[in-house]
Amino acid sequence: MRERLPDLLFHFTLLDGIALLGLLLCWFYCAYVIERRNAAKPSTHMLMESYRIRWMEQMITRQPRIFDSAILGIMRNGATFFASSCMIAIGGCVALLGGAEQLTVIASDLSDALVVPKIVWEVKILVLMGFLGNGFLKFVWAVRLFGYCAIVMASVPNDPEDPEATPTARKAADISNHAARSFNRGLRSVYFTIATLTWLIGPVPLIIAAVTTTVVLYRREFNSRSRAALAS
Repeated sequence: MRERLPDLLFHFTLLDGIALLGLLLCWFYCAYVIERRNAAKPSTHMLMESYRIRWMEQMITRQPRIFDSAILGIMRNGATFFASSCMIAIGGCVALLGGAEQLTVIASDLSDALVVPKIVWEVKILVLMGFLGNGFLKFVWAVRLFGYCAIVMASVPNDPEDPEATPTARKAADISNHAARSFNRGLRSVYFTIATLTWLIGPVPLIIAAVTTTVVLYRREFNSRSRAALAS
């Protein structure tokens, strides 16, 4: 950023600031309500944690354990896919940063009302990269945690009567839950990355997109049919 901060802020309106603040508040709100423990109405994410514990307890008596390793492999592949997608998207944002001047020209061709300095496009793209970068880090950490979980699962004794069997299985469940939590945080970053894209149009679309994303996430976590099935 070659411009000083006061000069940079001059290019943004108060509504831009409100929209960006609202986006961040929606992001933090979703993380809080979805991952809140001991809630009267737990989210789908929290309900799944108990199922992962039950999964690892059932694994103790399952012979062979190919089924369990296959499930873990599917989850790890999913995290790897999203991590790769975030890397590609970050590369696209870097390319957009280099072509911010062209964005200004295209916007000026569409409408005089959209004529904004190059620095505005760069800031908006950097916000996009921030969400994508956070998602990438969460997905990569999820991949690593799923790998840890696989090792701990392999160390669970085959004999259900072994005193180490249940405690080790619960350790595997805890690691699996941490991996799933990191994966879900990465997904939320992707959701809000898509919402942030609307800021390229203007602050009002960003506000609408942030609220819509929050409503969609809340519904899926607390009022969806899948949650009702898990809670029954």
